[in-house]
Amino acid sequence: MRCPNCGSVDDRVIESRTMANGESIRRRRQCITCGHRFTSYERIEEKPLMVIKKDGKKQLFDKAKLAAGIQRAIEKRPITIEQIDMLLNEVEDKALQKARATREIKASDIGELAMKELYAIDKVAYIRFASVYKHFENLEEFITEIKNTEKKQLKEKSQEQ
Repeated sequence: MRCPNCGSVDDRVIESRTMANGESIRRRRQCITCGHRFTSYERIEEKPLMVIKKDGKKQLFDKAKLAAGIQRAIEKRPITIEQIDMLLNEVEDKALQKARATREIKASDIGELAMKELYAIDKVAYIRFASVYKHFENLEEFITEIKNTEKKQLKEKSQEQ
């Protein structure tokens, strides 16, 4: 670590402390050349989660963009802010798990994760989100998705019994 006083790279660590729940380390250092004391911080540099779009372009994962899509789907539905936050965190966590070491995930995978979480919370919001995500173009596509949702519900109920 370069001394801010004299520019020397010879120093020693006097004290180390874990900060921010283990997210960083604070180190007190002393320059061997001039004796100046200074503080440095160490933090893990994580590769950001990248989303691969349909056209192959990559962009940073934007939780706000996902939140906006979900917000439109749940409009005027009896869903709490806490449920929305939990849903967004679940989708982000599962996306990170799925992306693993590459830290890349397809946009379609994020959409599927969001639909799965919405399905568990509110079926109407699920249908709304699916209609945009799956690009429904006519009434038949809505009806088909609703019928598939009904079949899933019946199957889930029969497994519970």
